[in-house]
Formats: sequence, C-alpha cells, structure tokens
Amino acid sequence: MIKRSVVLVCLLLSVSVLLSPLHAAIAVNDEPSTEHLAKQLANPVASLISVPFQNNFESGLGAGQNGTRYTLKIQPVIPASLNKDWNIITRPIVPFINQSNVIGTTSQNGLSDSQLQIFFSPKQPGHDGLIWGAGPVFLIPTATNPFIGTEKWGVGPSAVVLKQSGPWTTGLLANQIWSVAGSNSRNDISLAYFQPFASHSNKHGFTFSFSSETSYDWYGKQWTIPLICGVSQILPIAGHLVSFGASGIYHLESPTNTSKWAGRISITLLFPEK
Repeated sequence: MIKRSVVLVCLLLSVSVLLSPLHAAIAVNDEPSTEHLAKQLANPVASLISVPFQNNFESGLGAGQNGTRYTLKIQPVIPASLNKDWNIITRPIVPFINQSNVIGTTSQNGLSDSQLQIFFSPKQPGHDGLIWGAGPVFLIPTATNPFIGTEKWGVGPSAVVLKQSGPWTTGLLANQIWSVAGSNSRNDISLAYFQPFASHSNKHGFTFSFSSETSYDWYGKQWTIPLICGVSQILPIAGHLVSFGASGIYHLESPTNTSKWAGRISITLLFPEK
C-alpha cells in the first residue's frame, strides 16, 4: 500500500512539472490568480469554498504488522459573511475507513466519527498581518462500526493563527476535545490536537508544505507525532480549478502496532468567488 502511494507521489510530481507551463499560460487572465488561490488553500480561515478529498494509506499495522488501513477524509470548507467585519467558517470532517488485520484478523469498513469545526474570524488581518480564528469543535459519533469509532459525543475549543508574507504561509491550528456523552461502556476522551504548518506557493499554483498533525491522549498518556511533507499543484480540469496533492508521512511517535510511514493523496475542488 505504501509502495503504491510512493508511486503516486512520483507520478503527481511528474505531471505537475509537465503541466505547470500549460497551466501558467491558461492562468494568465484568471482572476483570482492561482498563486492567490494556493495561498488561500494554505489558510484554514480563508474566504474560499473548497472540498478536499484526502486519501490516507497505511500498512504494517496490528500485532502481526500485516494490517492495512485506507482512510478517506472529506473536509469541505464553507466560509460565510456574518457582517462587514467578521466571517464564520464551517469545517466538517467526515472520515471513511477500510482496514484489514488491524484488530486481530478481522476487517472493518464504514464511517468513522466525524468532527465539526467552526471558526469566527476577522475579515481583515490584525496587527503585523496576523490572521486568526476561534470557535468550538464538536466530536460526533457517526461510526458505523464500534471498532472504528469512540461512541462518544465531544466538544471543546479550537483556534488558528497564521501569517502570510510573500509566498510563505506559517501558522498553528489547535483544539482540545472532551467527551460529554455517549456509551458508558467506552472510555472517556480528552484529546489535544496541534497542527503547525508552513508552506511556500509560487505564481503557477505549485505549493510545497511541511506540517504535523500531533495529538496527545491525556488519559492514555500517548503522543502521536507525524511529520508531513508534501507538494500540491492547482490545475484547470474541464473548466474547473482542482488542486492535486501528495504527501509522505513519518511518525516520530505513535501508538504500539502502528507503522512509521504512511502516504497521502489529496484532491481538492475549488470554488473561488468571481
């Protein structure tokens, strides 16, 4: 599974290099520019409607280290204007999981638990160009199989702060979720999440990014610390702009019976304002 993801990463890089000149020619008269769109994609609270489909591939899981897991995360970003000064950005995250030999020799597939992130964000950057947003995050027990869900409702605070300077975007998104209801037979949840990120976008809509999606389980006293390095390219497909991305993931710290390496392929539909 990981070998396939590496092949896809190489393929995406080749396609990006080959099509970048074509895309540059097509995008000369585009408004907004692909560079601006790439920077908006790097901003979690930008005024850009987008629908990412994130495909994650893992192998070497389970006690026998022969387990595999495919996770599709659908993560639409829906900004709306509250008034002349504030936006509200809604970010649902709906994961679908297909895994084998992760729990014994069994297989599971279906929806996992969903999240709903809501950010209230000023329309204009603040002092020193800082962009920020804050609001609640909700955990919703949508899992169709108890082995791929928590059976718990959760809630907590979420915030993001970032700065964009020239082609660079750097920032941090963080949240904390506590379980507040759900099955009494399942463990309570107290989970912290930290996502530092940095990216560089050029005028052709090509972006190089480096990030982490670190989490800490307060009850289990367990860190999960992945390092994520990726590239993405915005391309015109059938009259629409689509971002294609590929990432390699290495875990500095992770729970027992998980793989150190993983791969990710992302396809993001863009709906910029005219």
